[in-house]
Amino acid sequence: MPLLPAAAGNRGKNMALSLARKGIDIVLTYHSQQAEAAATVAEIEALGRKAVALQLNTAETGSFDAFYTQLTSTLHVTFGTDRFDFLINNAGTGLTVPFAETTEVQFEEMLNVHLRGVFFLTQKALPFLQDGGRIINISSGVTRYSFAGASAYGIMKGAVDVFTRYLALELGARGIAANVVAPGAVFGGGAMPDTPEMRTYVAQMTALGRVGLADDVGGVVAFLCTEEARWINGQRIEVTGGMML
Repeated sequence: MPLLPAAAGNRGKNMALSLARKGIDIVLTYHSQQAEAAATVAEIEALGRKAVALQLNTAETGSFDAFYTQLTSTLHVTFGTDRFDFLINNAGTGLTVPFAETTEVQFEEMLNVHLRGVFFLTQKALPFLQDGGRIINISSGVTRYSFAGASAYGIMKGAVDVFTRYLALELGARGIAANVVAPGAVFGGGAMPDTPEMRTYVAQMTALGRVGLADDVGGVVAFLCTEEARWINGQRIEVTGGMML
């Protein structure tokens, strides 16, 4: 069973459904999209799996102890266990601002959501994560290629890539594998403007000649939670269709 922060959006929902199709029960979280999270739970249950949605703001590290207390109760009551198998750090926000115009407030927001929250949510998850489990951190293609206006976002995601390698090293004694999934431009319910012009622009930069969709990402995340992926550890798997090669 995974703990999947930020599964109310289109990409997170696709991850959750991909996991459910592999026979996996899910605890998912949402920040403000309660109705969307409830709809995702209903779709998972329609596939014959159990699911629960809990509220969580991953930018507020001070709320994590209370969240894990609630999670402990949920695990016992709904799933009859005190552990989960997979942690998938999917929470994220977008920011496109030139470096010279980026404010400290904007930088701090990126830091809290994309790095500080990931670091400490994962740290506090360790007592609840099964030995032999998996951690999957969602990064971005912009840690390999660069776009003007993405410096603050890209810095945080680059730090997540490095952090994941340290997780793989330090948690290996427990048999826990940690990997990064790095999507490119993904359309459909995300922060990127979904216009014909933007789709054409992105498709022209992609070796496969089309834009990325949420369906392109969820299956990769689900695969990393299978037994077939047991020997993949400390790796960054880019899911961009070959952008800017």
